[in-house]
Amino acid sequence: MLVKRVVITGIGTINPIGENPEDYFSNLDLGVSGSTLITRFDTSLFKTKFACEIRDYSPERFGMDIKEARKHDRYTQYALIAADQAINDSKIPLNEENLGRTGVIIGSGIGGIETLTQETMDYTEGQPPRFSPFLIPKIITNIASGSISIKYGFRGPNFSTTSACTSSANAICVAASMIQLGKADIMITGGSEAPITVTAIGGFNSMRALSTNNDDYQTASRPFDATRDGFVIGEGAAIIVLEEYEHALKRGAKIYAEIIGYGQNADAYHITAPSPGGEGASESMRIALEDAGIAPDQVDYINTHGTSTPLGDIAELDAIKKVFGDVVYNVNLSSSKSMTGHLLGAAGAVEALACIHAIRDGIIPPTINFREKDEAIDYSLNLTLNSAQKRNVHVAMSNNFGFGGHNATIIFAAPGFRPFPR
Repeated sequence: MLVKRVVITGIGTINPIGENPEDYFSNLDLGVSGSTLITRFDTSLFKTKFACEIRDYSPERFGMDIKEARKHDRYTQYALIAADQAINDSKIPLNEENLGRTGVIIGSGIGGIETLTQETMDYTEGQPPRFSPFLIPKIITNIASGSISIKYGFRGPNFSTTSACTSSANAICVAASMIQLGKADIMITGGSEAPITVTAIGGFNSMRALSTNNDDYQTASRPFDATRDGFVIGEGAAIIVLEEYEHALKRGAKIYAEIIGYGQNADAYHITAPSPGGEGASESMRIALEDAGIAPDQVDYINTHGTSTPLGDIAELDAIKKVFGDVVYNVNLSSSKSMTGHLLGAAGAVEALACIHAIRDGIIPPTINFREKDEAIDYSLNLTLNSAQKRNVHVAMSNNFGFGGHNATIIFAAPGFRPFPR
C-alpha cells in the first residue's frame, strides 16, 4: 500500500510566551523567559514558588462564553483556543465531506488536574459532600479531543494520548499515521496541559524534579548549565492541522512543513530516570531517521527535550552524539523549554511549532539562561546558547521523553525538501 504524505496546514497556540503563533515565534527569537511567581495559589508552604504561567488569563478574553467555559477545565479551554486558531489558519472548508474525514487526537499528561484538586479540597475543607455534575467530564484526558469535535462537527478518529511528557508528540505521530493509512484526510492534533496546581507543584517538589531557585526564578530554566537544578513547570496548548498532501494541494492550502518520519519506543528501564547513556532516546531517533529515509547529516536543527534536569540533559546529549556521530557538530541544538518551561503533555506540540518556525523563518530558537559550563557536557556542540541564530533549516527533529520511559521523535521537513508529485 502506498503511504500517503502528511503536511501541516494550520497552527495555533496559547502558552507562557505567546497567545498566538506569531507572538510565540517573536518571543522565541528574543529569548523571552516565561517564568514568573505563581499567582494561582499561596505558595508560602512550597519549595517552588514560580512557574511559567499564562498571565492574566480569562476565557472571556479569547471569546469564550463564560457559561460554556465553566463546563471545561482550564486545559480544555486552552485546547479549544489553540484549535480555533489552527483551524482558522488552515482555512479548512467545514463542509460535509471534510467533517466526516477529519479526526481529532489531543495529548495530555494529566488532564483536568486543576478541577480535581479544587473539588477535592472543597470537600475535605468542610464543604457539603456535593460535586459538580461536570467533574468527571472536566478531568478526563480525552475531553479536549471530544470538545473540539463537538464544536466543529468533526466525525473522524477521535481520542487522546497519555504518555507523560511525550503525550502530544505521540498524538502527532498517531494522527499522522491516520492520514498515511488513509483513515482520514485531515487531523487536528497537538496537546494541552494546565498543571500549575498545589498537587502538581507539591508532587513534583517531593520528587525533587522542579527547580527551587526562587531567588532567580526568571532564569531558573537553564538547560545544559552546570547550575541547573530541575525543570520549571509550564502550561498551555499547541494545535496543528495535519492534512493529506493531495487534499491540501487540491484546495490550494498553504503548507508550513511536512512530517517525513517519526520514532516511538520505550526505555523499559525506570519510572522516572532515563536509561543509561540515553539508549532508549537514541533508538527513538534512529527509528525516526530510518522512517524518514534520511541520513543524520541531513538534519539541520534538533529541538531537544532539554528539561534543565541534571540527569536528563546529559543523557539526551549522549544519545544524540551516539546517533549523529561527528556530523552532530554541524547541527544546531536548542531547548525552547528554557523559555516556555516544561509543558508536560503539551511540550511536544509547542516544540513542534518551534521546529516549524525554524523551517519557515530560518531562525533557530536559543537556549537561554546559560552561564556556567558543566564538565560533563561537550560544548563543542552548537547548543545555540543565549541568542537565536539564523540558518536555512530544511529538516528539523523534535525529541520528547516522558516518565515511564516513553520516547518520541518527530522529523519535520521544509515544503519541497522532497519534490511533491505533480
